[in-house]
Amino acid sequence: MAERAGPERTCVGCRRKGPKGSLLRVVASPDGELVPDPRASTPGRGAYVHGRSECVELAIEKASFARQLRASIGRDATVRLRDRMRSMGAL
Repeated sequence: MAERAGPERTCVGCRRKGPKGSLLRVVASPDGELVPDPRASTPGRGAYVHGRSECVELAIEKASFARQLRASIGRDATVRLRDRMRSMGAL
């Protein structure tokens, strides 16, 4: 019997698929802030991104977080997300 593969997610930056555990989930708070969700436990729609600065920059440049989260996200919120990810060591 073949082993089941774990769930895969697509990075909103580079658009490459990877195991769910290797990508960082990001959620939008009700006030429009982007919040990293490393435990993937926050309720709501999530966007996944690799923990590489190139992927985060691509996602910011292409406005991928707003599209994936189906929310109105300003550029300032995406820049604050990048800063939060750096401070928590995800980048």
